[in-house]
This record gives sequence, structure tokens and C-alpha cells, in this order.
Amino acid sequence: MGGGSFTATAGVAKERAEQYEGKVTTYVIIACIVAAVGGSIFGYDIGISGGVTSMDAFLKKFFPSVYEKKMHSHESNYCKFNDQGLAAFTSSLYLAGLVATLFASPVTRNYGRRISIICGGIAFLAGAIINASAVNFAMLLLGRIMLGVGIGFGNQAIPLYLSEMAPTHLRGGLNMMFQLATTLGIFSANMVNYGTSKLDQWGWRLSLGLAAAPAILMTVGGILLPETPNSLIEQGSKEKGRKVLERIRGTRNVDAEFEDMIDASELANSIKHPFRNILEKRNRPQLVMAIFMPMFQILTGINSILFYAPVLFQSMGFKGNASLYSSALTGAVLALSTLVSIATVDRLGRRVLLIGGGIQMIICQVIVGIILGLKFGNDQELSKGYSILVVVVVCLFVAAFGWSWGPLGWTVPSEIFPLETRSAGQSITVAVNLLFTFIIAQSFLSLLCGLKFGLFLFFAGWITVMTVFVYIFLPETKGVPIEEMMLMWQRHWFWKKIISENQEEEESYGRQRDSLTLPQGTH
Repeated sequence: MGGGSFTATAGVAKERAEQYEGKVTTYVIIACIVAAVGGSIFGYDIGISGGVTSMDAFLKKFFPSVYEKKMHSHESNYCKFNDQGLAAFTSSLYLAGLVATLFASPVTRNYGRRISIICGGIAFLAGAIINASAVNFAMLLLGRIMLGVGIGFGNQAIPLYLSEMAPTHLRGGLNMMFQLATTLGIFSANMVNYGTSKLDQWGWRLSLGLAAAPAILMTVGGILLPETPNSLIEQGSKEKGRKVLERIRGTRNVDAEFEDMIDASELANSIKHPFRNILEKRNRPQLVMAIFMPMFQILTGINSILFYAPVLFQSMGFKGNASLYSSALTGAVLALSTLVSIATVDRLGRRVLLIGGGIQMIICQVIVGIILGLKFGNDQELSKGYSILVVVVVCLFVAAFGWSWGPLGWTVPSEIFPLETRSAGQSITVAVNLLFTFIIAQSFLSLLCGLKFGLFLFFAGWITVMTVFVYIFLPETKGVPIEEMMLMWQRHWFWKKIISENQEEEESYGRQRDSLTLPQGTH
């Protein structure tokens, strides 16, 4: 591979982006839509948990102590639902997903993206069936763990699949299909909860069991979809990879992109330990993004608001159905705002959306914190006017998340890694995302009880940190081909220093090695 000793070691060395050809084919769009269904599974689960845990029949059966507390509303408003068992029901899934994604990485790399999508679909289907038929807490937990395995595999493979199938100039928009599907999953879960909350004894079973629908779609989709050309070439099927590339780009003239893929796969196959490789200095910028982007995405506080929207609104004195209405509203806002992001991300770029969304979210969290601090004590209820104001501000917060950190927290990490560390990088992204989701899910009810309105200010502080982080450290990835990302880091004011230090170290090491291997007398 040409292009100098250094660039050849990390990603593709030559800039061939101008020579890329191809249009958006129906083939690509269908493949991306089917793959993105996997996102709806993740969303459905986030949305369904909050609703089910506020259903009386469910609480009576599995969490009688929480049901008792809920009935005695003279207790502190902020502490009604504070129960570690109930938090474990929600968060066990994320811990299982975290472990599963680490196993999913070698599967995705060695056997292709499709196999991981199919494995995820089957595990999720099993989890949905076990949960719907649960008769005790152990079955409930086992079902959640199976769902977690499904999410670990699905979230590992699907963003990679979308990034690799999409043409460069539309990669941001097509990749966000995953987040759009997630938001539609949340919205449909809220609608299902609203319907099933009227079915007294078995409404919660129906809510949990309906997760089987997207799981079946994901499994069948995985079987019918083509593998990505990048993955086929990495596995040695160059001819097959070229055929798929021609089909998805709608042209025979794919030489430049095909050459980039061949170069990337030769390098990828020379690296046997991608997780060790990812720790090297030249991969530092990508590693930092793979850890911080998903961590920050969760620290916006979004999951807390979506998980516990019904519980949160009930705590604020909205009655049962009103709280489900409010959460359905937040679900709808999230889905619509993701469309804004899809329409603008490849035009405005990633940075503009992340920074703009961050500023809007800070303002919203501070307003909610202030209203609750001044107007909502231990046993007061919010007045009607203030309740409506809180819902409006929460919706503005959710909208800002939906067009910024929501989709881009997944898109940016999935597009910045060179092929040799791509599946390992995606595993780190998913693992960090699930780890922080687990921490926040497990601690949110206790934090709400302890920090009270301060919780919203706590999240506002984190959003300030992440907005500054993006401004300083994240270069714009709009329009950069996926196999040429390394060149972008080398041009960034901060990261180029770290990468060039690594280059100098490698060169001096190379010189030392050469001088040691030269025979005596030739010095």
C-alpha cells in the first residue's frame, strides 16, 4: 500500500474520494430500512419498561412493596418508586447487553454483519416470549437478560451495516435510520402501553410480548439482506464483494471505492488483535470518541426521562392516563425531531447539530429544575399551568436530543474507525452506552429521591461539558469517505500532535531496529 510508511498503517493512505461514483439505489434504501428495524427493538424496550412498571397489575404481581408505596401517596413525591428490585428489572437488560456486545465483536468481524443481526433477532424473540409468559421474578429477569443479548448483538452490527452500505454523501442520513427506528420503537411502545393499561390483568403481558414483532422482522431481514461489501472483502470474497458494491451503488464504475476497501481489508486481516490495536496511539482519537460519545449521550439524562416518563409525570401529580399521554407525546416529539436530523446532517454537518442541540438541552434542563425546585415540594402537586409548562419544556428537551445527540451519538462512532478496528470500536461504543444506561437506570430512582429537582441541574452540568468537548475535539466528518477517516484526524489541530508523536516514535523505533539488524562493518 502506497502513501508513506505511516499513513499506510492506519486506515487508507490515498485520497480517492473524488473518484467515488454511485447513486442512492432502491436496493440500499430497502437494505437500510430492514436493518434499521433492529433499532426499533431497542426503542420498544426503552419505552415499554417505563409504562409496564407503572401498571398496577404488574406491580401487584412482582413488586407488591412498590405497589403499597404507590398507594400511600403521602410519602415523598420524589421517592414513590424507589425500589432496587424494580430498578433491576429495567437495568438487568443493559448489563446483559454489555456482556453480549463483547462477544458480538468477533462474530461481526469474522462471520459478517448479517450473522450478528440474525443472532440478535433470535435472542430478542426468546426474551419477548419468556417475559410475556413470566410467572415469577426469576422468569422476568431471564427474559430481560435474553432481550439484553439481542440488543448487544443488534446494536453492535446494525450501525456498522448502515455505515458500510450507505454512499459517502448520504452516510449520516442513512445511518440515522437506526436512531429513527429507535424513536419509532419508543413511540409505538408508549402507544401500546396506553392501550394495554386498560386491560386489567394481562395488559402488561401483551406489552412485553409484542416485542416479538420487531424481533421476527429483524431475524427475517437478517436472513434476506446482502452482506456489506466491506465485510465480504474482509472475509476474502473479493468478487462477491465487488458484485454487491456494484449493485448497491447502481454502477459498474466502482474502482476507487473498491480499491479503498481492498486496501482497508488487507490491513484489517494483518491485524489479529483489534482490541489491542485500538489502544495504540495512532487510534487514540477514535478510541476517545468511542468512549465519550456514547457516555455523553446517556449523560444528557434522556433515558431517565424516556424510561421513567410515566413514573416521572405520575410523581408530579398527573393521574395515571395523563402520565401515559405525556410520555406518548414525548415519544412522538423524539421521532419527529430525528427526521429533522436526517434531513440536515449531511448538509449542516455533525458539529453544528451537536453544539446547537446541546445548548437547547442545557436551557431546558435548567428550566425544569427551577420549576420543580420552586413549585414542587415533598407532598405538593404542581398546579395545572406549571404541569403543562414542564411537559412543554421536557418536549423541547427531547426534540433537541432527537436532532443532535440521539442519532449522532451512534452515527459518529460508527463512521470514524478504520476497517481493522471497526467492529472492536463499535463494541466499545455499545458497551459504554449500555454501561452508562445501566448505571443511570439502576440509580435514577434513588438519585431522584436524593437529589430531587437537583437531578435536572446535574444533567445540565454534563450537557455543558459535552458541548464544550465537541467544540474543541470533534472534527467535522461530513462528506469524508469511511475508509479515509484517518486523513481527517491527521489534519485536526489537536489530534495531529498525538498522531505525529506516534509517527516519530515508530520511525525512531524503525531506525533502531534497522541499525541492530545491519551486519557489523556496514555502519
